[in-house]
Amino acid sequence: MRLSLSVLFSSLLAALFATGPHSVAAGSARDPAPAVSPEIIKLPQPLYDGTTSVEKALHDRRSVRQYKNVLVTLSDLSQILWAAQGISGSGGKRTAPSAGALYPLDVYVVVGKVSGLAAGIYSYHPRNHELVMIAKGDARTELSRAAMGQSSIKNAAMVLVFCAVYERTTVKYGERGIRYVHMEAGHAAQNVSLQAVALDLGTVVMGAFYDDQVRAVLRLPEQEHPLSIMPVGKK
Repeated sequence: MRLSLSVLFSSLLAALFATGPHSVAAGSARDPAPAVSPEIIKLPQPLYDGTTSVEKALHDRRSVRQYKNVLVTLSDLSQILWAAQGISGSGGKRTAPSAGALYPLDVYVVVGKVSGLAAGIYSYHPRNHELVMIAKGDARTELSRAAMGQSSIKNAAMVLVFCAVYERTTVKYGERGIRYVHMEAGHAAQNVSLQAVALDLGTVVMGAFYDDQVRAVLRLPEQEHPLSIMPVGKK
């Protein structure tokens, strides 16, 4: 009987710390696992010395829902993603604070009009600052429908979707960890908002959408929970 309980306990631990798609072990900060033979796009190196002050960005930040029908650059997308969840320090530390440095957030990008990048759905991998294609084709209109028809999504050049794997944080902090995840999502969204100002781009944080429909559009695994959507485009 003792042996059976030991085997059962080991099995439970293995399931809890599985390394399948989008899962991480406690204390680590892994990128989402790529699909088989994925298309990987190495992003331009982000800049760390922009000319817009923090005070100026805070002063000028506003929710922008209308965008020009023009391309944004791959460098702009790179900078926005770095601001959201990019690596900014030793040991894989990121631009947004995270309880226990457990990093429960994953960022997906629905690309429509980005120079040098095919329309499609991508996941952002902070460790190597790269994108991995999930699906080809422009999914902005489909994502807009999942977000109650909000036109800002289908008209933006690109759309960020912040998702969370709660277990990455709750494995250490229990139910309280859910609150920490939501706090982290707010930090990341503000980073994007301020970075957008510095790039003369517009964005807005959206929370009105059907979770299951967004999950279907992005091909999310079961453990991924969409938290917010941020369309980004030229003002």
